[in-house]
Amino acid sequence: MLDFKNHALKGVDFPLASPSAMDPTPTKPNRMPVLVVDDSPVALRLLEMTLPADEYKVIPAKSGQEAVELFARYRPALVITDWVMPDLSGTELCERIRSDFRDCSTYIILLTSVSEKSKVVKGFKSGADDYLTKPYHPEELLARVDAGRRIIALQREIEAKNRLLEQLALTDELTGLPNRRAIEQWATFQLSGAMRHEFPFCVVMADLDRFKSINDTHGHDAGDQVLKKFAEILRTGTRQSDIAGRLGGDEFLWILTFVDDSGVRVAVERIRAALESQTFVLGGQETQVTASFGIAMRRPGSTAGLKALLDRADAALYSAKRVGRNKIDVGA
Repeated sequence: MLDFKNHALKGVDFPLASPSAMDPTPTKPNRMPVLVVDDSPVALRLLEMTLPADEYKVIPAKSGQEAVELFARYRPALVITDWVMPDLSGTELCERIRSDFRDCSTYIILLTSVSEKSKVVKGFKSGADDYLTKPYHPEELLARVDAGRRIIALQREIEAKNRLLEQLALTDELTGLPNRRAIEQWATFQLSGAMRHEFPFCVVMADLDRFKSINDTHGHDAGDQVLKKFAEILRTGTRQSDIAGRLGGDEFLWILTFVDDSGVRVAVERIRAALESQTFVLGGQETQVTASFGIAMRRPGSTAGLKALLDRADAALYSAKRVGRNKIDVGA
């Protein structure tokens, strides 16, 4: 039980929070922001005193609606809320957080004076993760908060690993460029926008000339060296509004947007010349490597999908190969 005498709170009219608590911006990187919600200034003060200041940064809210606004602003991972409030109840606040902020992993603790099982079940159904009956013991509250903090830490670890796995699934391991899946996802979305708003959209296929002979003569390590260098040249020459990636082997795909025919030719020529100017030392010998390029521009009003553009660019690429390699060809 909370002992008001021990906390020196009996008969004292406390302000809502200290000046530092009114500024919810954490000043220590390891302090976890905690949104505490109660229409009683005394109850808010009690919660602030219970939570160690060196571990938690209290964000006080005097009503459910204020809590929603503060949650939208700070997205705290931990919320402690009273059940009974004059505007939004604690359960209604839980429902708002769960419905309006689905991308947030938040641990919610309900404080209630009711211990009936039906009420407890209602609290959990509204989205609460835990509950505590009032009057509560400070150490029990801290234990439940610490349990919530551990769950939050595990959730964040899982999310970080999932992001890493997603990144790995969309990245070519050798070059670090986007892989086929990533490029096609991005290009499909951008092409849809190009069809709606009629902005330029261009597909460029690139293929290293006589790459098989490099692997056969100098080994796959030498081939990897060439692939990495060409990937670096492509990456450097790609704007933020475009994407370049590796399809596999020595095939690369480059998508350019918001650039006309002449601009595409200039951009591709720059990449072609940059590779041609490189000197590779393979097997102790200086070697020049070149690439051929096929370009397919989306025609105004066209409803052709990405596959059709890729086919046109691929045909243009092999046309460039047939006429002597180290060339650029624009598909029909």
